[in-house]
Amino acid sequence: MWKAFLREYLYFTRKERTGIFLLLFLILTCILFPFFFHLIIHPKTIHDPGFEKEMESLQVIGDDSADGRYANKRVAKEKYFAGESSARPHRFSGGENFNFDPNTTSVEDWERLGIHPKTVQTIQKYISKGGHFYHPVDIRKIWGLHEDDIKRLLPYVRINNPGSIPDRNEPWKHETFHHEIHFREQTAVPFDINSADTTLFISLPGIGSKLAQRIISFRDKLGGFASIDQVGETFGLPDSTFQKIKPKLLLHDPVVKKLNINSAGIDEMKLHPYIRYNIANAIFQYRTQHGNFNSVEELLKIMPVTPEVYSKLLPYLTIR
Repeated sequence: MWKAFLREYLYFTRKERTGIFLLLFLILTCILFPFFFHLIIHPKTIHDPGFEKEMESLQVIGDDSADGRYANKRVAKEKYFAGESSARPHRFSGGENFNFDPNTTSVEDWERLGIHPKTVQTIQKYISKGGHFYHPVDIRKIWGLHEDDIKRLLPYVRINNPGSIPDRNEPWKHETFHHEIHFREQTAVPFDINSADTTLFISLPGIGSKLAQRIISFRDKLGGFASIDQVGETFGLPDSTFQKIKPKLLLHDPVVKKLNINSAGIDEMKLHPYIRYNIANAIFQYRTQHGNFNSVEELLKIMPVTPEVYSKLLPYLTIR
């Protein structure tokens, strides 16, 4: 029985045996070839002095970065100028120090100050497009300006025409301590969160232009803030930052946009940040089966509407 089984399933003809051995040989060759490749083919050694010089310069740049002498990531993200992401901060030696207004300083004077020509072009491009420096510390946001140059030039910045924007982050003061410049900003003025624009939110510590825009966008989708704590629900806003700015947020007689649950469709309801599709669909189905709501409180009869969801929605809902 076993002999018949082995003969039927494990017997190979001469051609089949030859093919199996050839296949095993090819597999073994492919496995071992990488180990002997360097013995067969010798890579050419190319000596390029120019390339080696470039590598040495890159090493110097890497060492500078490791010392932390370049601007930090937050300054880079808040840079004024688009299209300069590949630029590295440049530093010239031997620049003069004199009082200057960055809004009116000429190309020649920037170069006298020791600023790299490419950085000067960036500044001029910003000015030509309507940009403006409102505070001396704004020069920190010039992408490509070396940190050492910022510290050197700040005491000489004189803004003759600061512009008409609110005095955010004013007054900026600087003082020398262990040969480093540190900044202190005055506490922001409290403001109403339902009427404030992005400029006022940016005046708060830890709030940049993107976060300010997100807060405004979240407020618009809600239909207005019903409580100050809702600002802390903004996507990307750390709780530590919210707790820091919370004392400066006010809410005077909040008037929010109401959503009529007796007439709103599913698509309209789910646009609200607190109403997901399952809740919008449940409200619509309940209304279809039982008729219009007699009170907003009837929403608690709908399974997806938990007491927590209901308390958040209550200021934004109406039946008329």
